[in-house]
Amino acid sequence: MKSLLATALIAALALPGAGVMAQEWPAKSVRILVGSAPGGGTDAMARAVADRLGPLLKQPVVVENRPGVSNTLAADVTAKSNDGHTLLMGVSTAHAIAPHLFKLGYDSNKDLVPVAFVGSVPNVLVVTNSVPVDSVASLVQLAKSKPGQLNYATSGAGSTQHIAAELFKDTTGVFITHIPYRGSSPALVDLIGGQVQMSFDTLPSVIGHIKGGKMKALAVASLKRNPQLPNVPTLAEAGVKGVEMSAWYGIYMPASTPKEVQQRVHDEVNKILAMPETKTRLDGIGADVTPMTQAQFQTFHNAEYQRFGELIRKKNIKID
Repeated sequence: MKSLLATALIAALALPGAGVMAQEWPAKSVRILVGSAPGGGTDAMARAVADRLGPLLKQPVVVENRPGVSNTLAADVTAKSNDGHTLLMGVSTAHAIAPHLFKLGYDSNKDLVPVAFVGSVPNVLVVTNSVPVDSVASLVQLAKSKPGQLNYATSGAGSTQHIAAELFKDTTGVFITHIPYRGSSPALVDLIGGQVQMSFDTLPSVIGHIKGGKMKALAVASLKRNPQLPNVPTLAEAGVKGVEMSAWYGIYMPASTPKEVQQRVHDEVNKILAMPETKTRLDGIGADVTPMTQAQFQTFHNAEYQRFGELIRKKNIKID
């Protein structure tokens, strides 16, 4: 009997995640991977969670940036992680858009699991100060007078910025050139410097630069105006309809993660989102925080994956 029990125990410990289940989680420091450079919207969301998560877990929580390939490098590392202590601040770019445009080394629907939804932010049409326009209409007029001469920056091919710009081109009939970067921060450096003329970046990435007078906001790509930019019209109000675009964020973990650990992370992240100081921090970057159960997040993930897939196929959007 003792021999049988020992054999069963060894077999159980050999199962994926059993090492985590055999002890109280977390047993060591936790890392949250981010698929973009520091300073972008995904990074801002990750740090808003990480700064409060450590004390709740009683272990250090470190944000680790792995920029590249439309946020999918970090997703790839997370999907293949087996240390039981790796989380991913996922973004719609990596989970709902990139799988339809790239050949990835992981399956977003099978290798990763949505754990805790964090929130969403609108994309904003911004232009460098040296561009002589002050409205969407004047930008469209300028672009049509100089076909191919205006460049738009994105955090990478397949990002929400890229999709929004392609929809804008399709709707307005302008010809503008795509310049992809490895994250929002380097893209915005060139936008501020005038090397590129426009972008459809996310609000957390540009809000500080807009308020600091380093670039001009012409419109928000959301259904309604954002409280952080009350005087900036929506694209629909500016005469360009059908270009609503927002980026959403949430914690993902490897699909092999034990359910108990997933539930712990879900519960702690939702505690953080309910904290007044977190709400103030996320309100400051224009984020819409919408609590979800894990099942609701999974349903949302599936719907967004299908929605963007249909959109990309319909508009025949391809990587440059």
